[in-house]
Amino acid sequence: MAADEVTKWNELATRLGFDLNPLYQSRIMAMTHAAMHDAVNAVDRRYQSYSFRTPVTPGASPEAAAATAAYSVLLDQFNRLTVAIGFPSQQAELSAAYASSLGAITDVSAKNLGIGIGQAAASVILSLRASDGAYRLDLFPIQDFDYPQGTVPGQWRFTPGFLFAFEPKWGRMPPFVLDYSSKFRPNPPYPINSKRYTDDYNEVKALGSDGISAPSARTPDQTQIALFWLESSPVGWNRIARTVSATAGLNLWQNARLFALLNLAMADGYIACWEAKYKYNFWRPVTAIREGDADGNSDTIGNPTWTPLDPTPPIPDHDSGHSVQGGAASEALSQFFGSSRFSFQTCSTSLPPGSTCNDPSPVYRSFSSFSEAALENGLSRIYVGYHFRHAVTEGIEHGRKIADTAFQHFLRPAH
Repeated sequence: MAADEVTKWNELATRLGFDLNPLYQSRIMAMTHAAMHDAVNAVDRRYQSYSFRTPVTPGASPEAAAATAAYSVLLDQFNRLTVAIGFPSQQAELSAAYASSLGAITDVSAKNLGIGIGQAAASVILSLRASDGAYRLDLFPIQDFDYPQGTVPGQWRFTPGFLFAFEPKWGRMPPFVLDYSSKFRPNPPYPINSKRYTDDYNEVKALGSDGISAPSARTPDQTQIALFWLESSPVGWNRIARTVSATAGLNLWQNARLFALLNLAMADGYIACWEAKYKYNFWRPVTAIREGDADGNSDTIGNPTWTPLDPTPPIPDHDSGHSVQGGAASEALSQFFGSSRFSFQTCSTSLPPGSTCNDPSPVYRSFSSFSEAALENGLSRIYVGYHFRHAVTEGIEHGRKIADTAFQHFLRPAH
């Protein structure tokens, strides 16, 4: 099935924003897809709007409306990022893609009506999020070098190789679908002297090392899983959504709703997860294992040189952001299709060279359900040495609750 305007602009947005951090990616994707959803539904209202409420305009081109909404949001956001952090301008490629989309529409009157709708839908979502402060580094510092480090067992410290905390205030970002970011805050980390913590500690210590600083019990398949899921969640799960959309033969309106709900849930997944991470401020396995002999638990044997398979990101452990994203995405897809059971395969951009999506013969992993993919995505964070299992299981459930809220309360069928 050929890409429609929703999947075309989804792929373009993920590609142009590939080098952004996942928090920025998720926010831009949510805004872009909310605008596209509302634009096509202003031509023929099949689902309730997210933020743009206007009488329908029969005869307008839904393709022009979707393309204009996406182009307008992306151009605005990338331009703001150029000013805020020096992100390279994406204007030339955006303009070329927009010209291509409009050039395919021959009915001039329908095209112009669609352009007007798309501009209006974009304007509403841009206005709605204009005051959230996302790119104000005084409100949401990307790197906080002054963030207070913990001093007692269990408290988070900067992870090896980093001298800062990443986006410690993102949990204060106004959510897209949640009433407030802590609504589904996960259960707290296990006490350090508990058996469940000890089991999680020994598991990640055995499976998550680089194999040099300490022996690793990972199988070759587990190592592939660890590397496969390293890529950004917005990139990976939107690719999966494009794949299953094509398999199912979804139309423009269905895609508009699917990708809007998916990305609204994922954006709130990061906001809610970051609220929990910096609330609990729990240490990462790399710190816990290196200080294991001084944590007051006689069953956690330390290794002061233990190193994970990949450097641990400078963010607290609990819950796992990647797992929240997988839970949110898999639940969004499951609810959209009415079942988690859906066979698909997908590739990755974070495997070794020669195996990625961009190579002639990429490695694919196959799944029989969305929940199976979410579980593997979560387990990858143990295999790579990033997270305790409790952060993973809590994260998946956290994400599912967020996506369920999105489906129960937003973009419902209009009739």
